Amino acid sequence: MSDDKSKTGGPDRDRINTGEDYEVRDWSKKFGVTPEELKKAADKVGPMADDVKRELGK
Repeated sequence: MSDDKSKTGGPDRDRINTGEDYEVRDWSKKFGVTPEELKKAADKVGPMADDVKRELGK
């Protein structure tokens, strides 16, 4: 299933899609980490932004 960029909000805001460069860039900036750190955390705990934030200690 492709990511429909015309439908945003709700669950889309709670998940980090590490397959999309713009999401990695935006979430990395928000959390103040490098893209590599963000991807490593998401690989470890999954795509939920709250879980990644907690893993990063933010």
